Amino acid sequence: MAFRRRNKSYPFFSQEFLIQNHADIVFSLVIFILIGLMFEATAKTAILFIQPQYNVTTLSPEGEVTLYHYGWKDCATILFYFFIAIILHAVVQEYLLDKVNRRLHLSKSKNTKFNESGQLCVFHLVSSVWGLYILITEGYLLHPSSLWENYPHVHLRFQVKFFYLTQLAYWLHALPELYFQKVRKEEISRQLQYICLYLLHISAAYLLNLSRVGLVLLFLQYVSELGFHIARLFYFTDEGHQKMFDLWAVSFVFTRMSTLTLMFLAVGFGLARSENPGLDLEMGNFNTVLIRMTVLLLVCLTQSWLLWKFIRFQLRRWREFRHEQAVRKKAAAKQPLRPLKRDSLGHHENGVLKAENGASPRTKKLKSP
Repeated sequence: MAFRRRNKSYPFFSQEFLIQNHADIVFSLVIFILIGLMFEATAKTAILFIQPQYNVTTLSPEGEVTLYHYGWKDCATILFYFFIAIILHAVVQEYLLDKVNRRLHLSKSKNTKFNESGQLCVFHLVSSVWGLYILITEGYLLHPSSLWENYPHVHLRFQVKFFYLTQLAYWLHALPELYFQKVRKEEISRQLQYICLYLLHISAAYLLNLSRVGLVLLFLQYVSELGFHIARLFYFTDEGHQKMFDLWAVSFVFTRMSTLTLMFLAVGFGLARSENPGLDLEMGNFNTVLIRMTVLLLVCLTQSWLLWKFIRFQLRRWREFRHEQAVRKKAAAKQPLRPLKRDSLGHHENGVLKAENGASPRTKKLKSP
């Protein structure tokens, strides 16, 4: 399967060859892993890449339930879905975004941002719906106290662990995509900032067994970011669409306040009153004052930094709006008034021809023959 239209062939293992054919190369690796499932000698190794590991079967009132915890073998699973994310990225780019770009005729800078927002719109939409489904089925929305009760939450259901593994795989795949998509140098630092922040927060929630709180925070963040990227896509299609940014601004502030409130409630107060405080690596318990304060500080600094960027963005929009208003007023003031049309005898007033001095001109008498 070919993801890119090839107008020119490049030497093997060259930079352009790798960029143009990276999705096909990764697709071949995925097929190679899937073929390993067909043979008994390689099936056990291939299953490490496809299925989450470290499953434990426990008895519950509902019957036997299979739960999971994390370990080093999760790296193989993350690697496999890292490849899947690269393939899906290429599919969305080729069959959706590139077709829209050909119709819009955007500049290079806008084209880069349009592709970025298009990819993140698809990801945030899928992740938001998936996260909401998990929150509802696990009962975290109806019972908020379950976010910190019975900590540590070492054992996870399949859908929760698979959600975290795919999240890590997606944000890891975003790093080489900066190279494959030839992102402009001035855009790389900005994208690296939020990619690393996502990886840091998701990894911390997964490894510190704060998966329930992390799931709620990810859902709130993805819904807010989904609104921003939808607004930016509409702006690129028509620069008159500005109202959606105002709606996103409201959701952004609400998300920041909700995130800080939930973190202080769950980590600052809920875990502080837990029955088993202390550090126990074997049991996965990280409920110490130092770790709790470190997590709260990390979240507070991140939210403060996001709010600072948001305030700068709104001030820039306000200055641009004021500048456009001033330019329009100057252009309207410089427009000359249209002069009245006058003929050789005078001008017309109320349907009557007036002379220059305001008197009506005398009508010529026709000579009798």
